Amino acid sequence: MATTEQLLKPITLPDYKGKVDPDWCPGCGDFGVLAALEKALVDLQIHPFNVVTISGIGCSSNLPGYIGTYGMHTLHGRALAVATGVKLANHDLTVVVTGGDGDGFGIGGNHFIHTMRRNVDLLYLAMDNQIYGLTTGQVSPTSSIGMKTKSTPHGSVEPPINPISMALAAGATFIARGFSGEQKHLTELIKQGLKHKGFSFIDVFSPCVTYNHDNTYAWFKQRVKKLEEDPTYDATNWLMAAERSQIWGEVIPIGKFFERNDLPSLDQAEPVLDEGGPLAHRKLGIPPEIAREFVTELM
Repeated sequence: MATTEQLLKPITLPDYKGKVDPDWCPGCGDFGVLAALEKALVDLQIHPFNVVTISGIGCSSNLPGYIGTYGMHTLHGRALAVATGVKLANHDLTVVVTGGDGDGFGIGGNHFIHTMRRNVDLLYLAMDNQIYGLTTGQVSPTSSIGMKTKSTPHGSVEPPINPISMALAAGATFIARGFSGEQKHLTELIKQGLKHKGFSFIDVFSPCVTYNHDNTYAWFKQRVKKLEEDPTYDATNWLMAAERSQIWGEVIPIGKFFERNDLPSLDQAEPVLDEGGPLAHRKLGIPPEIAREFVTELM
């Protein structure tokens, strides 16, 4: 349990500094995502001991080690499944999932879909660099047609998936797209996602400066356009969001595409969680020796 002093002490950025420094390549977009996440948590005054950061495998999935929260570095593509278990075990926690386009939309694509339809109350930050960076530059699920990589030396022939359209189709209740080169805008999107009750998905353009020389900071800078700057855009209109999600070319929309607040999150819909508080805080209801035997067996 947190002490009264801990609860009353204002939260500052140093409180969220991890025990190790990031080892990302200099200029990597993931630095901007980490900074935006830390700033958003501080702005909302969410205590680090109430946050769990969970990831899969990849460059971006190293993030839980660089931030001063509880964290789990899990298996490739399995972060959302683990995060669902964490949230249901203690639904008072703020759960943040971080990963890349390969981890989330490739091997983890199935979990991505089902976590959205279940409306699990968590924030999923996908650092989308359109390449497999950790394994030194292969084509990913979001790589463009014609992109030349180590695995596609003559150019990719596969069309990329559209994470925003996928999220809309699967029933995500908060959907946004950010760019690590637009720090303040990304921070505000993360704050909105953290405050949303339900599944919050933010696809973040996070350029890989080492292996993706097509989708660079300069390439995005001249194309991204904030949805918030369009007074006619309505983020509660699913059809309008679906239409904007298909725009990709000389103009690429970023911002909040869609939000709805009329659906219960999974922890609100699960009857066993209605009374008694989070499962993690309840008495086991079995003799201690039986619990010890069970843990010993698992170990």
